[in-house]
Amino acid sequence: MKAKKAKVLMSGNEAMAEAAIRAGCYFYAGYPITPQNEIPTYMARRMKEEKRVFIQAESELSAINMVFGASATGVRALTSSSSPGISLKQEGISYLAGAELPAVIINVMRGGPGLGNIASSQSDYFQSTRGGGHGDYFTPVLAPWCAEEAACLVVLGFDLADYYRTPVLILADAITGQMMEPVTMPLKSEFKNKIPEKSWALTGAKGRAQNIAKSFFLKEGALEIHNQKLKNKWEKIKNNEQRFFSYKTDDAKYLIIAYGSQARIAWEAVDILREQKIKAGLFRPISLWPYPEKGLQNCAKNVKKIFVVEQSLGQMLDDVKLALPGKEIKFFGKTGGGIPSAPEIVKFVKRAL
Repeated sequence: MKAKKAKVLMSGNEAMAEAAIRAGCYFYAGYPITPQNEIPTYMARRMKEEKRVFIQAESELSAINMVFGASATGVRALTSSSSPGISLKQEGISYLAGAELPAVIINVMRGGPGLGNIASSQSDYFQSTRGGGHGDYFTPVLAPWCAEEAACLVVLGFDLADYYRTPVLILADAITGQMMEPVTMPLKSEFKNKIPEKSWALTGAKGRAQNIAKSFFLKEGALEIHNQKLKNKWEKIKNNEQRFFSYKTDDAKYLIIAYGSQARIAWEAVDILREQKIKAGLFRPISLWPYPEKGLQNCAKNVKKIFVVEQSLGQMLDDVKLALPGKEIKFFGKTGGGIPSAPEIVKFVKRAL
């Protein structure tokens, strides 16, 4: 008899942790920071049950470098943190990108800059989509808007990381991480034999030529050649991995653009505007890098005005402007934990008509 999937009430953080385990994550290293602490708490229990490796590191720097070492051996590796903790991991993420090592990094965003507060925010967009650390590199960035999608994107993140040999960032926010929702979790059997062979992994030479995982190239011209190779990979990702969701955009004259938890609020605003005979639509980027510019351009073809909603001072706004030159774009945002409400968005849109 075929096993049935059941819905389980979980927080977004717990859903991401369980999804990582079911996707074959063998190694987790992290350090506590609010509002993502449910992830290491959940992993500490479940990884032991699965006879896998869980480490609470002494710092964020240690955690990301442990992930580097684990990934180099070919296992699926994960770390998680929140905004200032992710800042501390940036050097290690740059090393992972330079050495072409797959890993998944979860950022459950909080307010900043500095220690800021523990409320929800979306102000890590620049850091996440522009590399974040030193050197020429990008990381694929996936942004969930609910607990179930957060779980699905963690699974996708591991697949993309292995396929392209790159770190992948899951950019959630405190609302998505903390709220409880029914989640349909994938069955473990779905992942049987899914993890690809990794001929590049450091598993002991065993009669074969040695493998080396490095991001250090001293020979003249060697780093330029390597960076060009990475550039070709980024271009491939940019062409193939743009993801988005659209709602009532076919006849929309006014387009609201939002991601993560804010897109759920914008969805409600679209419905309110429609009830008032204003043809609004929603565009939600799921991949923040690569930004889904092709989908946005298609959805915005017949739109009169664009409205960008963020829990920040306006960071995704730059990518919208790059994708839609010449379009009239208005921005509405709150920062420091402030949350735009659907009525506020409706009022903002109507004021600009």
